[in-house]
Amino acid sequence: MTKRIRKALEFPRCKGRKVVAAFDGGAVTSDAGVLLLRQADRRLGLMKQIGRVIPDPRRQASCTHDLLSLLRQRVYGIALGDEDLNDHDTLRNDLALQTAVDRAEPLASAPTLCRLENRADRETAWAMHEVLVEKFIASFAQAPQEIVLDFDATDDPVHGAQEGRFFNGFYNEYCFLPLYVFSGDQLLVAYLRQANRGGAHHAGAVLKLLLRRLRQAWPAVRIVFRGDSHFCTPPILGFCDRNAVDYIVGLAKNKRLNTLAGAPLAKAAQRFAKTGRKARLFTGFRYATRNWKRKRRVIARIEHDTRGSNPRYVVTSLTGAGRALYEQVYCARGEMENRIKEQLQLFSDRTSCHEWWPNQFRLLLSSLAYTLLEAVRRLGLRGTELARAQVSTIRLKLLKIGAVIVRNTRRVRFLLSSAYPHQDLFRRVAENLAPS
Repeated sequence: MTKRIRKALEFPRCKGRKVVAAFDGGAVTSDAGVLLLRQADRRLGLMKQIGRVIPDPRRQASCTHDLLSLLRQRVYGIALGDEDLNDHDTLRNDLALQTAVDRAEPLASAPTLCRLENRADRETAWAMHEVLVEKFIASFAQAPQEIVLDFDATDDPVHGAQEGRFFNGFYNEYCFLPLYVFSGDQLLVAYLRQANRGGAHHAGAVLKLLLRRLRQAWPAVRIVFRGDSHFCTPPILGFCDRNAVDYIVGLAKNKRLNTLAGAPLAKAAQRFAKTGRKARLFTGFRYATRNWKRKRRVIARIEHDTRGSNPRYVVTSLTGAGRALYEQVYCARGEMENRIKEQLQLFSDRTSCHEWWPNQFRLLLSSLAYTLLEAVRRLGLRGTELARAQVSTIRLKLLKIGAVIVRNTRRVRFLLSSAYPHQDLFRRVAENLAPS
């Protein structure tokens, strides 16, 4: 085999010394923090469970790489920031990644990982979602009193001729329209959808499935459905009413709503005209559209500033002061926007396979990477300065660490950089993630 030798790179001198660089350092990694991912995975049992539920049709006697190793290699790579399959042509030789995957030889090649993705089907996606929900339930030491389920959709632009791509007028591009469901920071659903459907497409069915499993685990739990105006549909609200699910959902403004809120709208305009400062008021009333079977409570947040009147409406089954419900409960769904941004930091938009189900599989691989990093944050970083850090910050400060690796028949030593500035934090995270 011919080994390609590349010329060393030369840089400006430093104090009279030549500065040269070459990729010939040997067993050196820039991803020593993958040990924390490995620790979080063992703590959750996540990838092992995923490996159990995904079918592997290969002839096992002829396989060099078992399914669990393939899954760990791919998910750990995404969490580390190496999202492309081609990255694994060199990453497969990284001793840190090999150790995290529990192997002592080169990992799978890009074509092997590609075949894994292209075997995905509907049953695979269903089974992976079941594991995500079960891990969410297992994260509670005792039954919670209340669970808030945040539903939201986002655009996933496509730049090829992928199956199921459509032009969406709202986003003004060809895209997919994945549906996400979170409870707090924990991800339960990442469901790829075509973009020629409404934002609430299949949301009711997803809510029904989640409700069935959550009530099975916790019969007395109070469940609150929260979403923007895309999810304010008669079928979803009716389902919530029939199944004792509370809800707080955005309601698109219209002339009738503005008429019902007419007095506060006028009062806010007068107050702004008098003071020159933004006026903010809250009011509430009962309201029903033609498609609703009964009237429901609507909270109106009225604002008037230099841009004019800006009313916002929310329909809810919750009791309490309207202002508190809007500001403390409904507006808290804004945190979900940050969680969706974190999916993009983990390359959830890399849905460039031609066929539909491999793209759904890729979306779920990013979801698994998020689940591991969320566990690092929730379990490992609790009580630290990074307890609310985004996954990109966790990756930068805790995963991308330089180390020399010495491996023999007895042990694997990670010689971490002595100049690494977060040594105490790294130790604390490793201790917090250790099996209890």
